[in-house]
Amino acid sequence: MEAFVIGVYMVTLGILAVYGFHRGQLVYLYWKHKKRAPKPLKRFETLPRVTVQLPMFNELYVAERLIESVAGLEYPKDKLEIQVLDDSTDETVQIAKAKVDELVERGYDAVYRHRTNRVGYKAGALEEGLHEAKGDYVLVFDADFVPTPTIVEDLIHHFTDPKVGMVQARWGHLNRDYSMLTRVQSMMLDGHFVVEHIARNRSGRFFNFNGTAGMWRKATIVDAGGWQHDTLTEDMDLSFRAQLAGWRFVYVPDALAPAEIPCEMNSFKTQQFRWAKGSAQTAKKLLPIVLRAKLPFHVKLEALFHLTNNFAYVFLIVLALLQLPNMLMRQSMSSPELLLLDVPLFAATSGSIVLFYLTTHHALYNGLWEALRRLPMMMALGIGLSLNNARAVAEGIFGTDSEFVRTPKHGVVKRDESWVKKRYKAGKNLFAVLEFLFGLYFVGTIVLAVSIGAWMSIPFLLFFMFGFLYVGGLSLYQAR
Repeated sequence: MEAFVIGVYMVTLGILAVYGFHRGQLVYLYWKHKKRAPKPLKRFETLPRVTVQLPMFNELYVAERLIESVAGLEYPKDKLEIQVLDDSTDETVQIAKAKVDELVERGYDAVYRHRTNRVGYKAGALEEGLHEAKGDYVLVFDADFVPTPTIVEDLIHHFTDPKVGMVQARWGHLNRDYSMLTRVQSMMLDGHFVVEHIARNRSGRFFNFNGTAGMWRKATIVDAGGWQHDTLTEDMDLSFRAQLAGWRFVYVPDALAPAEIPCEMNSFKTQQFRWAKGSAQTAKKLLPIVLRAKLPFHVKLEALFHLTNNFAYVFLIVLALLQLPNMLMRQSMSSPELLLLDVPLFAATSGSIVLFYLTTHHALYNGLWEALRRLPMMMALGIGLSLNNARAVAEGIFGTDSEFVRTPKHGVVKRDESWVKKRYKAGKNLFAVLEFLFGLYFVGTIVLAVSIGAWMSIPFLLFFMFGFLYVGGLSLYQAR
C-alpha cells in the first residue's frame, strides 16, 4: 500500500512538472519570437463595413457604458453597424433599448435585438445576429468592456490578407487595483495575453479567440461551421475549428480593450468554472480531430497542452490529498532519500511559474518588484481554485450539462481616489465549505511536518493552506 501511494504521488508530481515545463517552453517561444510583431499586408483603400456585436444578459450596471463606448469608436458612422444582442430578463431591457434608440437619433446604424428563449446562450445570440449583420467583419465585445476608440482601425487592416480569419486584441483591466483579488487576477490574465498568445501565434501554433475584443471575418465563421453551443467556451471551439479549416489568426497586443475584472470571489469562481468546463468540453470534442489532422507535430503538441491545461487542476487535487499520507509513510521507509526527487520536481514546477509571470510583468509594466510581491498570493490562489476547476473539468469530460452562467459585473468606477461599485447578491457556493476544510487539512499537515522535522515540505504546504483558506474563506464571507 505504501509503495502504491508513494508511486501515485510521484507520478502526479511528474505530470504537474511536465505542465510546468510546457509553461517554460512558452516563455522560450515568447522570447524567441518577441520581435516578430504582426503587420498588415497592406491597408484598405476604402474601409469596409464592420458590425459590432454586443451580447448581454442582465447587465443593467454596465450596458449603457458599453454601448456609449462603442459609439465613441473612431470609425466612419456609415461603415459601422452596432448590434445589441440582449437576452435579459431584468431592467437591462429598458436601459439598452433606450440607449440604442438614442444612438439611432444621433445618426448611428444601431439595432436592438431581444430574445426571450436564450437558445444557445451567448453563442445562440451571436449566431442569430450574424444572419442579419451588414458587415463583412464582426467585432465582439462582452458587457464588461470599454474598448479604446482606435480599436477598429487597429484590427481591420490585418484582414487585407485574405487568409486571415480572426484578429484578437489584448484585454486591459479597468479595476486592476481594486483589491488583492483583482490584482492577482490581472496578473493571471496578463500572462495569458502576453506570453501565451504571443508565443503561440508568432511561432505558428494555434491560439484562441477570447470570446470578446476580437474581430472575425464573417466568411470564416460560416466556413468553420458557425457558432455552436455544445460547449461553454464557444470562442475556443470556433477558434480551433476555424484554424483546422486553414484560416490564419493574428494577435495584436498593442490593440487594447480594457474590461472589468470580477471583484468578488464567487463571481471569479463562476467565471473560472465556465472556462475550465468549456475547455474540457472542447478538448473532448476537438482534440481527437486535431491529433488526426494533417498538421505539424509541434502544432498538435501545443494544441494538446492548450486544450488540456485545466486538467492539471485534477492532478493538483490528487497531490493535495496525498500530502499527509505521503509524509507519514516516508517515516517508515528504509531509504527515504529515494524520495528526494520531489524537491527538484516541486522546484521546477514553481520555478516555471515564477519565470512565466516575471516575464509578463516586465513586458507590460517594467521592473519586477511588484510582481515578486504578488506572486506568492497568485500561486496560492491558483491552488485554492483547484477544487472548483477540477470539478468543472470532471463535468466537462463526463458530459454533465449546465447553464451558461454569466459573470456578474458591478460597474466599478474610481471616484475621488476610492472605488465605487453596484451590488449584486453573491451566490452561495457550498463547495466553499469543502475548500475551507481543505485549508484546515493543511493546517494539520503543517503541524505534523513541524513535529517530525520535515522542514523542506513546509514552504509548499503553506501555499496549499493559504490558497484553500483564502478561496474558501472569502467565498463564505462574501456569500453571507
